[in-house]
Amino acid sequence: MQRQKRVLAIHDISCFGRCSLTVALPVISAAGIETTVLPTAVLSTHTGGFTGFTYRDLTQDIMPVVNHWNGLGLEFDAIYTGFLGSFEQVDIVSEIFDMLKKNNVLIAVDPVMADYGKLYSIFPPNFPEGMRKLCRKANLIVPNLTEAAFLLDEPYHDAPHTREEIEHILRTLAALGPEYVVVTGVSYDGIQLGSASYDANTDEFSYTGETRIEPMYHGTGDVFASALVAALLKGCTLARATAIAVRFTVASISRTKEAGTDNRFGVNFEDGLAGLNGLISGY
Repeated sequence: MQRQKRVLAIHDISCFGRCSLTVALPVISAAGIETTVLPTAVLSTHTGGFTGFTYRDLTQDIMPVVNHWNGLGLEFDAIYTGFLGSFEQVDIVSEIFDMLKKNNVLIAVDPVMADYGKLYSIFPPNFPEGMRKLCRKANLIVPNLTEAAFLLDEPYHDAPHTREEIEHILRTLAALGPEYVVVTGVSYDGIQLGSASYDANTDEFSYTGETRIEPMYHGTGDVFASALVAALLKGCTLARATAIAVRFTVASISRTKEAGTDNRFGVNFEDGLAGLNGLISGY
């Protein structure tokens, strides 16, 4: 039997709301990949649409955990980061990359910091500069279009987009350092919404879109990125992994829409977990 692969997921834990680690852990595990977690903070809920949430910062706990792992000789096939709440955490994660990265380790960065043309209010205006430095160390980055604009210090444009515009964004992001770039929230016609990818090794672009479903549901970016990382580690090409992640995410949104669930509560990805491995192997 082939050796089971192992991912280190560095995210916060939002105890309610289906995002970050409560998404990454089950999705990647369902693909047959061992998932090790490194929490950056614990919140009662995520911050999107909820008020009065609790927040416990775990910055001081991160390096003692990693140092213990180093003492045990643990190795990882991928390191996958999401929401990081401060410059200090960005710097710590950068150090973790240096400590744990070995040959053929996939470094995947989801630069969670902005959406709908605006930086999240908890971040200072210069936060994208710190995230840009982290992206330079990654093999794969997965920004939405707003985050891409902040990483490149370029204006944000809402849909519809042109292929020339998206290909410029993908190529310019790849010039930061990552060999794989996937941008979410892309729509060429204002009807279909999906993701565009670029493999700098082969100079190939791809796009997968599905009919847009309203309203916006929280946590979909984490569902997408987690499925993407899982598919890549299972041997899929970037284009195929992106298509699988889009399909898995859209199916999760569709179930949630059909059930009339509050959009703050995240999406029903759980009912798709049993079929994720089949989706990856048979897509």
